[in-house]
Amino acid sequence: MEIKTERQKLNRIKAVLAETGHTGKWLAEQLGKDPVTVSKWCTNTSQPDLYTLHEIAKALETNIKDLIYS
Repeated sequence: MEIKTERQKLNRIKAVLAETGHTGKWLAEQLGKDPVTVSKWCTNTSQPDLYTLHEIAKALETNIKDLIYS
């Protein structure tokens, strides 16, 4: 029997980028990160560490809590 697992959404980076009118490319430039890395965060394929999450919140001028599903 095949078990399909759905990728758990842990962060809201993609949603907050859309809400603020920014792109993943813009965020990558702000953070000095590879756009592929930011894309992985946006699709919840991988997660940024806490320090980077804080830097993302600063760049987007939002609260870090807004970037995380609760």
